[in-house]
Amino acid sequence: MVPRIAITAGEPAGIGPDLVILQSKVAQRAELVIFADPDLIKNRANQLGIDIVLREFDPVLPPVASVPGEITIRPVTINTTTEPQKLNPANSKYVLETISTAVETCMRKQTDALVTGPIHKGVINDAGIPSFTGHTEYLSKLTGGAHPVMMLATENLRVALITTHLPLKEVSQNITRERISNVIHILNNELTTHFAIKTPKLLVCGLNPHAGENGHLGIEEIETIIPTLETLRQSGIHVTGPLPADTAFTSKYLADTDVVVAMYHDQGLPVLKYAGFGKAVNITLGLPLIRTSVDHGTALDLAGTGKADIGSLVVASNMAMRMIAAKKQKK
Repeated sequence: MVPRIAITAGEPAGIGPDLVILQSKVAQRAELVIFADPDLIKNRANQLGIDIVLREFDPVLPPVASVPGEITIRPVTINTTTEPQKLNPANSKYVLETISTAVETCMRKQTDALVTGPIHKGVINDAGIPSFTGHTEYLSKLTGGAHPVMMLATENLRVALITTHLPLKEVSQNITRERISNVIHILNNELTTHFAIKTPKLLVCGLNPHAGENGHLGIEEIETIIPTLETLRQSGIHVTGPLPADTAFTSKYLADTDVVVAMYHDQGLPVLKYAGFGKAVNITLGLPLIRTSVDHGTALDLAGTGKADIGSLVVASNMAMRMIAAKKQKK
């Protein structure tokens, strides 16, 4: 059966609309349903000089693989004037509505997975929504408070995070036994269910330089990380560490690892993005739905120019399809 994937077009002033339009030029193995304002998509297509036909999404009809030149769209009205490269806080409500509407179709089993386009967190905060810290946390709220795990992946490397969008000064206090245990249990389960890895091998980084150097550079490893990993090993999970981050990301260890678990955002993601920026995918695990995303931002300077690279969106869409297939095979 052809999978059906919900795709949000993201920040309307950025390259998100360009990406879904450019992707529509290529034949697909799934039905891609774009959650966006139809007029926004038509206007941006005209600016790009691309002819498209919009077909309104009907969840009652069986999914049909998308064909070149045609976009299946689930209309979400924007109600404001939008121009490429010009952020407008008034559009924030629209951006969040595209996400919540797409999530709703996944929860109702009308779509099989969610792929999210790039959004601009700053302009959403400027719109009077200071509590918004990113897709990951927002998706958790929309799905009933599920514990989300952020994992980015390239063809040869996966990196998951214990903490996500936190100021650095708050990281240490959020490295708790409960959080580490939850993240690793979710990773172990999801790698089995959605990636068909029978016995996942997890490599965990320490928080401090040299993984604390026996307490001389920090005590989080001794008091929290090491005891938690030992308990996880006793439960049957294949987990190694904690290792210093500058050691974990070497070929010796990566060769026998399915995922590296970093303690905070900028400990792990710079390495992954260096290894495969533009060809990586952001995956949220632990939700009651499959969610992938592009690995880049809104690239305002490229919006409306036709120079946006669809590589990461293609990888995110393909990853969603692979996860859908693995889940069905697991059943």
